[in-house]
Amino acid sequence: MKRLFDIVFSALGLVVGSLILLVVAIIIKISSPGPVLFRQTRVGRYGRSFRIMKFRTMVVNAEKLGGQITPTSDPRITPIGRALRKTKLDELPQLFNVLKGEMSFVGPRPEVQRYVDLYTEEQRKVLELQPGVTDPASLRYRDEGAILAKASDPNQYYIDVVMPDKIRMNTEYAQKATIFTDIGVIFQTIGVLPKPEKADYHEVE
Repeated sequence: MKRLFDIVFSALGLVVGSLILLVVAIIIKISSPGPVLFRQTRVGRYGRSFRIMKFRTMVVNAEKLGGQITPTSDPRITPIGRALRKTKLDELPQLFNVLKGEMSFVGPRPEVQRYVDLYTEEQRKVLELQPGVTDPASLRYRDEGAILAKASDPNQYYIDVVMPDKIRMNTEYAQKATIFTDIGVIFQTIGVLPKPEKADYHEVE
């Protein structure tokens, strides 16, 4: 049922949102040099790697100009990128990942390998879950960028505090998740989108 839901609504979203996707792509292309899409290798279910897709919101080679942590005031974010992040429109291309079966609408946000390598044996159980576009942890940490910006060492704070809490929340949610609770998470996510300061920017792009 979950996979059928993902296929139907990701395909519907791509069709209905095709004009938005096109307009955003054109704006990105004419506003800053570089590709329209940002692709990054993430760790998916059972440790399998895949390329997550987003609209590019940062300058080209942003990863070489700074670390993985991206506070809300990071100068690498382009003016258009800042608006896309606030509205979460940069996440729309992930509908392709959902349609391909690499992601689900609801599931743990996939991490880059460097963070997964730090997982304990217990934490690695989260890799048994299909990664998603949104999850309960994303809702709790929707102001993550601001939280990390206040830390003396944002990267270490993420590793020691935020990441373990996210894993805990997602594994607990998975034990009781149904298609109806997933739909609830999706609607909760939509409900917080108009709040610009509530954005999850812990990673580059």
